[in-house]
Amino acid sequence: MKKITILDIQQFETTEKRKEFYTNTIENHLITSHKNIHKPHKHNFYLTVLFTHGKGIHEIDFIKYDVHPGSLFFLNPGQMHHWELSEDIQGFIFFHTQLFFDLHFTKNPVTNFPFFSSVQNSPVLYLETTDLDYFQLLFKEIFKENQTESLMKSQKITSLMNLIYIESTRYYIEKNETEVIKQNAYSHKFQEFEALVEEHYKTEKSASQYADWLNISPKHLNRINQEMVGKTTTDIILERVFLEAKRELITQKFSFNEIADDLGYEDYAYFSRLFRKKCGETPSSFINKYR
Repeated sequence: MKKITILDIQQFETTEKRKEFYTNTIENHLITSHKNIHKPHKHNFYLTVLFTHGKGIHEIDFIKYDVHPGSLFFLNPGQMHHWELSEDIQGFIFFHTQLFFDLHFTKNPVTNFPFFSSVQNSPVLYLETTDLDYFQLLFKEIFKENQTESLMKSQKITSLMNLIYIESTRYYIEKNETEVIKQNAYSHKFQEFEALVEEHYKTEKSASQYADWLNISPKHLNRINQEMVGKTTTDIILERVFLEAKRELITQKFSFNEIADDLGYEDYAYFSRLFRKKCGETPSSFINKYR
């Protein structure tokens, strides 16, 4: 069964010998990397992109977001995306491995920032013009620094990245106060649950099993999920299942039966009915939109 392309940072041109960090202007990135990024794909690294000119659509995990000057996007490893951008598009992009960032900030890992702490949080900020000017300066400084061989180069780059993440977090919480998953007594358990779902969603759909792995009752796990994102435990598990189903469907390289089997459903008819109930359309009607 053919899988969706997962891009590695090694596939991109970078001045770093270890290839744990990459930065570029959007204009150059689209030219030098177009063979890798013109189709829906995933990454195994964290990605941040700021658009300063132009417009378009950026689709992340099948949700479409407008692109215009001031659009700032954050992508987690494993999220699928692609974009359709105008010819006058401009901006900056950088991405890095988790190790590259966390080595410099051991007490504040990259997963502490809200846009990276949970895929339930929105991946985009829309900056006001005055804020865009400030963020653009920071991105430019990262791009310029990366062209040098100056002393403590990686330290300066990670410090600038950290500043972008801190400023983005403040802006993010201010603009999305009612939607952002905040750090509280339930946060750690919720993150553990998300990690378990990511690891086991294909083989385990039972809410009680996840609760058992977390050493809490199913009722308490459900309470945590309702408090954090307003969803039941089962809802979150099935959301992940059918996100993967959509990802596999658009490759168009294998049958619905094979996809159902890969996701742990021997009864394709049941899988199809559940897909329609959870996604609001049949697998066939979904894939027709991408042909």
